[in-house]
Amino acid sequence: MGIRLSPDEAWDVIEQSHTGILTTLRANGSPVTLPTWFAVLDRTICMFTPSGTKKVARIRRDPRASFLVESGERWAELEAVHVSGVVEIVEDEPTKVRINQALDEKYAAFRSTSQMSQATTDYYATRTFLRLVPEPRLLTWDNRRLNVPEPG
Repeated sequence: MGIRLSPDEAWDVIEQSHTGILTTLRANGSPVTLPTWFAVLDRTICMFTPSGTKKVARIRRDPRASFLVESGERWAELEAVHVSGVVEIVEDEPTKVRINQALDEKYAAFRSTSQMSQATTDYYATRTFLRLVPEPRLLTWDNRRLNVPEPG
């Protein structure tokens, strides 16, 4: 058995991951890579962000993006899924509701319990919902499949 994951295994890894790493492109083509909370709906990666962020401007200018989830501390434990695709700005209300519900279910226990300032609350009040539609081919690996013995 190789280290590659099947598509079903890859999507299971993505769904079970807590934080993803989203890369978008600046106008000059250089990447900007940031962590994000996300949910998987219909094998797309869904998230939201404050509407005034540069991330939204970058996506409007160039929707190409990549997304990575990974786990493992030792080399022999490394597992990851890398997705390339196009980010769409979600406009339809039913899809926004689905994304919001999925994110609420996934992250309810992780949200900040401290009181945010009014400026911060206002900044996060207007959201833009995003959906990364992946290319068919996912880049995957699971080094645990190599059965490398632990040192010692």
